Amino acid sequence: MNSVPAVDEYVPALIGAVVTAAIFVVAFVVLYWVGKALLLSLTERSLESRGFNEGLISLARSIVTALILLGSVAIAATVAGFGTILVALSALGGAVVLAVGFAAQDLIANFVAGVFIVKDEPFTIGDIVEWDDNQGVVRDIQLRVTQLETYDNELVTVPNSELADSVVVNPSRNGLLRVSYDFGIGYDDDIGQARSALIEEAEQVPGALAEPEPSVAVTDLGDSAVVLTGRFWIDPAEHRPAAARTAYIEAGKERLDAEGIDMPYPHSQLTGSVTVAERTETETA
Repeated sequence: MNSVPAVDEYVPALIGAVVTAAIFVVAFVVLYWVGKALLLSLTERSLESRGFNEGLISLARSIVTALILLGSVAIAATVAGFGTILVALSALGGAVVLAVGFAAQDLIANFVAGVFIVKDEPFTIGDIVEWDDNQGVVRDIQLRVTQLETYDNELVTVPNSELADSVVVNPSRNGLLRVSYDFGIGYDDDIGQARSALIEEAEQVPGALAEPEPSVAVTDLGDSAVVLTGRFWIDPAEHRPAAARTAYIEAGKERLDAEGIDMPYPHSQLTGSVTVAERTETETA
């Protein structure tokens, strides 16, 4: 008759499992901490010294962190004696990666788009960009998404593939940005007087630059108004274009009103006359 194994027989195996797990945890923590302290810091300093933008540095930081995590797990498992398990899991990992690849096509597309955004630099952190009738300031470029801040102080997270596939306008790339607005005045009003008034108001807009100096030109002869386009330049890094344009519109309207200059709106005028003819009907019995 077989005897029941004593509890003492399992103690060495249990102790060995606990020791192995402890070695794995300690090795992983040490490797991960040392890796982040050395490799991550070294990567950041290396890229900064070469003048790379913050978007590329942020992307590199994310990639290096992921590599350090995977490397720490693999090395810690080897140190703890999990090498056989790692070999067995490698085959399973290949199949899992293939399955995940098909299921995560959008994620991969966003990752690839993020790499090209950082490489081609259509915009960098701090730039003002416009895409698909949207506008915002780039705050962070990550592996999968780009975060932008709207003028309403809302944080918008946009998939990188959407920005890569859209026409992106970067008004701040060339340093200065021209702000313009069309004012309509009456055909009987003095163009020179209106031009002088609008130039003076443009010079008073917060953030308007003295060089290039503001200008006003006749750009169209409309059905009911002569169109004057006022233009001035700002530094988009210091002042928001939308705020400057709004201030100019309000100031220009008030100044033209004060100057007695008409700002007509489209209207229709009917000419001619209407006659009414009376007809007398004679009834016969």
